[in-house]
Amino acid sequence: MTVTAIAVVVIALALVVLVAFIIPTLIEIRKAAADLRVFVSRTGGELKPVLLELERTLTELRTVTEGIAEKREDVQTFMEAVGDTGRNLRTINTVVSSVAHAAATSSVWITGARAAGKFLAQRLITKRG
Repeated sequence: MTVTAIAVVVIALALVVLVAFIIPTLIEIRKAAADLRVFVSRTGGELKPVLLELERTLTELRTVTEGIAEKREDVQTFMEAVGDTGRNLRTINTVVSSVAHAAATSSVWITGARAAGKFLAQRLITKRG
């Protein structure tokens, strides 16, 4: 046998060994690709309802947010009205307090004048009498 023949035999044996190892590897790659295809298909099928539900939820959230924004303006108007009412009540309280103080002061003066009048009337009656 010549060197060329030995080289051809070695190359042939190497190819046989290589093919022997490549065939199971290719079969496993094919199985993995099929499993991956099934997984992607199932995942896509399961994600569609989830994405639809998420879209519905976002739409409802958007509607609720718009409703809150509208009600916020109403609440702000209400709070301004409550503030105005508080200021008006404070003003009314101040006026009533002033009137009550004036009434109390005038009643003190009236009571004093009555007492002085009675005293003077008694003195006059006792001097004459």
